[in-house]
Amino acid sequence: MKALAVRTLAALVAAFVAPTTSALSAPVAADPAPATATCPDFLPAETRCWTGRAAKGGFYWIAVPKGWNGALIVHAHGGPRTGAPEANDPLEDLERFSMTVQEGFAWAGSTYRRGGYGVRMAAEDTEDLRQIFWDAFGRPRRTLLHGQSWGGNVAAKAAELYARDAEGRVVWDGVVLTNGVIGGGTRTYRFRADLRAVYQFYCRNHPRPDETQYPLWQGLPADSDMTRAQLEERVQTCTGVGLPQARRTAEQKRNLADILAATGIREDQLVAHLSWATFLFRDMVQRRLDGLNPFDNSRTVYQGSHDDAALNAGVTRFTADPMGVARLAYDADLSGLIVAPTLTIHAKNDPTAFVSNEALYRDTVAAAGRSDLLVQTFTDEDQHSRLATPEYVGLFQAMMHWLDDGTKPTPAGVAALCQAAAPRYDGGCHFDPDFHPSTDAAPPRR
Repeated sequence: MKALAVRTLAALVAAFVAPTTSALSAPVAADPAPATATCPDFLPAETRCWTGRAAKGGFYWIAVPKGWNGALIVHAHGGPRTGAPEANDPLEDLERFSMTVQEGFAWAGSTYRRGGYGVRMAAEDTEDLRQIFWDAFGRPRRTLLHGQSWGGNVAAKAAELYARDAEGRVVWDGVVLTNGVIGGGTRTYRFRADLRAVYQFYCRNHPRPDETQYPLWQGLPADSDMTRAQLEERVQTCTGVGLPQARRTAEQKRNLADILAATGIREDQLVAHLSWATFLFRDMVQRRLDGLNPFDNSRTVYQGSHDDAALNAGVTRFTADPMGVARLAYDADLSGLIVAPTLTIHAKNDPTAFVSNEALYRDTVAAAGRSDLLVQTFTDEDQHSRLATPEYVGLFQAMMHWLDDGTKPTPAGVAALCQAAAPRYDGGCHFDPDFHPSTDAAPPRR
């Protein structure tokens, strides 16, 4: 029955399969064929779904709508999630971007082989998923690579590493990055290292004086059993976050004001960023970088607190290990040597992946001489995980016009496509076609 389902789908979409590719190819021996699955009810009626697990360990889901337009979106999810992957984890992102299936795109997304940091690992797993789909169903008319959040870093890396096959043929027709962490690993995590130092200066409870002391850039001792709930409790004790204003002490209010002012982080994101600077840093530094420090605040001048002199004199300082920086750069930094049309969207007030990521990526691509392949768009929103639905619709439509008609998008043109889609979806359109971010549009770092 499994083989029959695959053959049936291949026959239905034969018109969309590249003429040089057979309608159905045998999967790579190491990767079992996708198994038919019951689609979740948030997908359009008569969508067909498959699940599977790649040979390297990542779980994946595939969805193909009845009226498939012949284009496949291979999705790289954000995070990174530090827990062990589970079979249905991809459904969260499939639901978040289900408008793509509604618009006629096939969708494939995986968990990656393990939790934790590793951009090259995740990029390889994303490339493997593309191959799994091609082997099972034939090469689609178009194959798009989509990365969201940290998945933007993964997708941008995959677009560089796997742009063409061994014969020089294009693999990814287009790349779409949404609220992507695309400034490069050695640059986009610095502010969280600053947060650990500033937080500890004011709060002295992460670690507490009576606990084992460790370098803050390590995140946590390797054997620590601290939970996020326990971290939240410490943050609340020091700053009152999570308590009504009336229940916060004067000391808590001042601690919170100083931490936010010196780091540029929003109150509602303090615990989240501190959590990444705790649990993700432990994974990144101690499990992926062999304990080498990629972070440096030795010359940072913090400003904005009620007493900057005291802060800068007393804050914990650390100096990066050159090899730690090199290893993180190798894994997560980008060259800008893009070969496929690349279209991005980013909320100007994204509280998680700051819009300065786009400026850093823009400059990296420009330095590589590939600016003609990059179009960036921006919205007035202050969300990270999901923007307004019609905006994604306009974005993917613009990419298809670019590929099929040779019409390079403009921010105003993407906004117009969004407006055309708005009657079909909730959320409206919030594009700012004239916005251009700067590299310092992020927490202050001087």
